[in-house]
This record gives sequence, C-alpha cells and structure tokens, in this order.
Amino acid sequence: MTTKIPFDVQRVRADFPILQRTVHGKPLVYLDTAASAQRPLAVIEATDRFYREHNANVHRGVHTLSQEATDLYEGGRRRLAAHINAASEREVILTRGTTESVNLVAQSFLRPKLHPGDEILVTHMEHHSNIVPWQMLCEQTGAVLKVAPINQRGELELDALEAMLSERVQLLGVVHISNALGTINPVAEVCRLARRFDIPVLVDGAQAMPHTHVDVQALGCDFYCLSGHKMYGPTGIGALWAREATLEEMPPWQGGGEMIERVTFEKSTWNRLPAKFEAGTPNIAGGVGLGAAVEYLEGLGTDAIEAHENAVLTYATEKLAAIEGLRIIGTAAKKAGVISFTLGEIHPHDLGTIVDHYGVALRTGHHCTMPVMQFFNVPATARASFGLYNTVEEVDVLVDALERTRAMFQA
Repeated sequence: MTTKIPFDVQRVRADFPILQRTVHGKPLVYLDTAASAQRPLAVIEATDRFYREHNANVHRGVHTLSQEATDLYEGGRRRLAAHINAASEREVILTRGTTESVNLVAQSFLRPKLHPGDEILVTHMEHHSNIVPWQMLCEQTGAVLKVAPINQRGELELDALEAMLSERVQLLGVVHISNALGTINPVAEVCRLARRFDIPVLVDGAQAMPHTHVDVQALGCDFYCLSGHKMYGPTGIGALWAREATLEEMPPWQGGGEMIERVTFEKSTWNRLPAKFEAGTPNIAGGVGLGAAVEYLEGLGTDAIEAHENAVLTYATEKLAAIEGLRIIGTAAKKAGVISFTLGEIHPHDLGTIVDHYGVALRTGHHCTMPVMQFFNVPATARASFGLYNTVEEVDVLVDALERTRAMFQA
C-alpha cells in the first residue's frame, strides 16, 4: 500500500525538474497539461534505471535481465489494473495510448458486428480520436455515425442522448472529461441509460485519469481508454480496459510475435490475454514508467489532487472572467482542469506566441476538437490546462500576460 502524505504544492513542484527552467528569461509557467503532463522525477528515474540496469526484451527469455524486465513491465500493468479497479490484470491491454485503444475496439470488437444502417453514437464534444475511427468504420461497413448534442455551456444534453438510444445503436462513445471544454460528463448515468438497450459504451478517459478517481467497475462502461503521458507517465504508452469475457470473444487486431501460441503455415492459434492484443515488442520502458506514474499519483492521493486543482481552477476562472473582452468557451457546472477562451479579436495563435515571452505555455488551436470549435463559432481558442503542480501565483502571471497582450493590441 502506498502511504499518502499531505498535499504541499511547493513540495510537489520540486518533484518536477522541468519546472525549474526558464523560458525567454522568465520562470516557466506550464499550463498545457491537457496536451501532455510533465514527468516527476520518480517516473524519469524509473525509466532511466530500467535502461541502465534491466534492459532486455520481455517474456519468454530465461536469462536474468529478461526476467527482471518482464517483472517490471508486468508490474506496471498490475499497478494500473489495481488503480482503475480492474477485476484482473488480464483485463488491461497495454497500447500506445487512447487513440490506439479506440482503434483496437473499432476494428476488433465492433467491425465484425456491423451491418449497413447500424448506428454508432458519439457526443458533440469528442476528441478526434473518438470520432475518426468510427467514421472510418462507417465507411467500411455502411454503418451511420450519429451525434448527441451539447448546450451552450458545453454540457451533454442527456435527454437528447437518451432519445437517440435504440436497438440500432451498436456502440456509444463518450469522453469522460472534455479536453477542450473541461466538462465532466456523467459517465455512470450514460452507461446506465445505454444498458437498457444493451449498447456497449466506450469511454475516452485520457483527461480523467490525472484529475479524478476512475473505477471502471463502478462506471459500468464496457471499454475504458487512457494515455500514460496525460497522467504524468511516458509518451507512447497507454491502455485499454475491458472485461475479460469481452476480450476473450474479440479476435486479434494485429498479428505478429507475442500474440500467438502456435504458428504453422497452415494455421496460427492465439496467445492468452492480454498477449493476444499485444503483437510485437512492447514499449517496455513506457510500461515501467506508467507504473511509476500510477504509484506517484497514489502517493499524493486522488482526493487531495482534486481539491488542489479545483481551487486553482476556481481562482483562474474568476480572474480570467474579469479580463475585458475575454470569453470563456465551456462553462459547464462540473469542470476539471481546463479553461478555453478567446480574447477580443486577437487570434489565439498570436496570443499564445506573445504570452510565451512571459514564460507562459498555453495551447492554441482547435485541440483536436474541430466540431466543438464549429459549435461555438470560433476558429480556435487559447487553452490553459492545469495539473497538480500549478499554483494560483502562476494564474496571476497568466492574467498579467493576457492584460499586457490586450493593452498591446489596443494601443
């Protein structure tokens, strides 16, 4: 069991070496965690130690390094499985991230089931990763993509979604927390509604994992997808969770080494879970680092992280809303970690470039959510996204940089 210690943001910041650097001579204010979180020293050291002391290919090897590497890699899987309350580590398929996880479900689980006229339902606030794979699948099968609406606050219209559920819907894809709006969707309620029609639910959990407690069994979903780099782990590693019985019924998505039990030129048979879906040499160091990231988050405690981030978000919302000409895009009653905004007629790309000279790292653009931008009739937004290491003092730096930028364009 990981021992939790009181949340001290300054002590937490000391765990992240990159936060000590400067940008354009200013202290770095990193407000781009929704795109990719920074890494604590515990994750950096875990991956470094793997390469220095244990580097070898996993599974099947009988020599010491291979066995050590396997133990470390599978240890990361076990820790993640426990963290999301999976019934078994066999339910956790390690992938390159959320995008690959969605594509795996699309091609292995859903494609064999689809017929022309069948429906796939997503929401209007989805990331492209939870739109494009379903569009491709519709082109391949003749199925139809349907979209559940959102309101002007950036909230899911639950009644409208419920009205769209029917026997024709073969899968419902929903984001847990919107990367563009910060909206926290009522995933458990969505899953409850879908179960009335036996509709499988896939949840894009990339943004939820670093901000809130995720219990896949309590949510009642069928698939949960996540990315390591969003939750302070390495890039190129993530996971798909699904119930063991579901995974057993699904055919492999990719063929090659590791996912087989026996190969002849006449026929191949598949390995047991989770290997059946993990063809080829995996991102071993990534799996080790992902386990270290989970351990780090558990050490801080989800409740403490949420309380700190909510305080920063509330403060930032009040301060930004007071800036003349600033419009916040996404004002849901339940939000986490994200404020997207426009500032007068200043293009978000110009805004991001200017505030960078004050050391502030913002994301600008459509955030892989073009339909969201179209809904709010904006070409792009600037986005401040917060992590467990951000402070109200950094919000003040952002506000000052924005005020200076506004004054520059008014001059």
